[in-house]
Amino acid sequence: MISAGDFRNGVTFELDGQVVQVIEFQHVKPGKGAAFVRTKYKNVITGSVVETSFNPTAKFPTAFVERKDMQYSYNDGELYYFMDLETYEQVPISASTLGDSFKFVKEEMICKILSYKGNVFGVEPPNFVELVVTQTDPGFKGDTATNATKPAILETGAEVKVPLFINEGEKIQIDTRTGEYMSRA
Repeated sequence: MISAGDFRNGVTFELDGQVVQVIEFQHVKPGKGAAFVRTKYKNVITGSVVETSFNPTAKFPTAFVERKDMQYSYNDGELYYFMDLETYEQVPISASTLGDSFKFVKEEMICKILSYKGNVFGVEPPNFVELVVTQTDPGFKGDTATNATKPAILETGAEVKVPLFINEGEKIQIDTRTGEYMSRA
């Protein structure tokens, strides 16, 4: 059991039969009246975000979310297959579960599979990936305005904005959480 007074960012607990994760919290002690904890939490299954207040003494059952490293193997249209590196078991996951940041994942990359009581609800790709630029316009000498960028298509098919000096065939590092160019690899 966890009390609302012990909330921290990333804590998962059960609320009305749903598994939720604390995104933000703030202990509020008004001049008049009782203290409370203002909390913004996300339903880990549906992704919906709710903001509400709790009494600091309110208790909730702790939810243990399993995070397991698995290797992305292949996809056959709607299902994406991940391999458990210990048992070599293949786990199929539907495309709707993957999320937007999965567009930066290529075959044989290690991802974290998030599950609760055996039900997979999310896939976390690595925070940083190195990918090859397959298509972009050439940069010309003199095109050096401050922070000028151009679109580039990566080997996974994802499109990102890169600086003008990046050319086709170069390997670049991408932050999968924001989808932004970080540096040359």
